[in-house]
Amino acid sequence: MVKLISNVIQKEKKIFTSLDLIFCSDELIREYNMKYLDHDYETDIITFYDIDEEEGIEGELLISVDTVKSNSLRYKTSFNNELSRVVIHGLLHLCGYKDKTAAQKQVIRKKENYFLNIK
Repeated sequence: MVKLISNVIQKEKKIFTSLDLIFCSDELIREYNMKYLDHDYETDIITFYDIDEEEGIEGELLISVDTVKSNSLRYKTSFNNELSRVVIHGLLHLCGYKDKTAAQKQVIRKKENYFLNIK
């Protein structure tokens, strides 16, 4: 996982001052989703960040292990592959990528696939 994270940060040419990965349950991520985003459902990841152009990026990736596991079954992939995709997705958000529109989703998915296939 460290190599994966390093690849994204280096290839995207970003500076991180801190990065925390917090693994939690569906119950906790739902609470955070409601509190901070006003969404009443579980999700696989929520990304929190503070970006200082001079200092770098401070980020937290709140990851629901429950949802990652269920999505790995749903998409017929391994837990580790799905977890890697979710971490990459969160990192890409920290790097400035959005996924609100269809075009943005296409770009971020292409980037996810690229980073998943780097050896």
